[in-house]
Amino acid sequence: MKNAVYPGSFDPITNGHLDIIRRSAQVFDKVIVAVVDNPNKNPMFNLEERVAIIKQVTKDISNIEIDSFSGLLINYVKEKNMDVIIKGLRAVSDFEYEFQMALMNRKLDKDIETLFMMTNSQYSYLSSSLVKEVHRLGGCIKELVPDIVIEKMTNKL
Repeated sequence: MKNAVYPGSFDPITNGHLDIIRRSAQVFDKVIVAVVDNPNKNPMFNLEERVAIIKQVTKDISNIEIDSFSGLLINYVKEKNMDVIIKGLRAVSDFEYEFQMALMNRKLDKDIETLFMMTNSQYSYLSSSLVKEVHRLGGCIKELVPDIVIEKMTNKL
């Protein structure tokens, strides 16, 4: 069987992300959840905090590893000797951008595949940005993120 990388900023990790992680772990021998350090974003949590939170909420999944990277994803995937990039899709609107990225990654390395995984329909509207906005405005995010994320976000505010 093959190994996969599930990249993202995960700021914060949502139940939609966890759905993709758990399902990917059932399909692949090993999954690396790779937290990207994107200097163009202004995250709520720094890289180390995001990695620590993800480790905490995925500790029950034995065949995953949590890591971080910066730079080109394709270089990271090659460096880690992985075969597949997993990209979660919530809606058709995600597909165009992710398809473009997959084609660029294919151009950079034709041996690495991209697998698109549809999220569970109950999370199809969910994004980290939306979670942060709702929380900042005092809305309930109880069923959108793990409890530890709510605690950490509340402490940040």
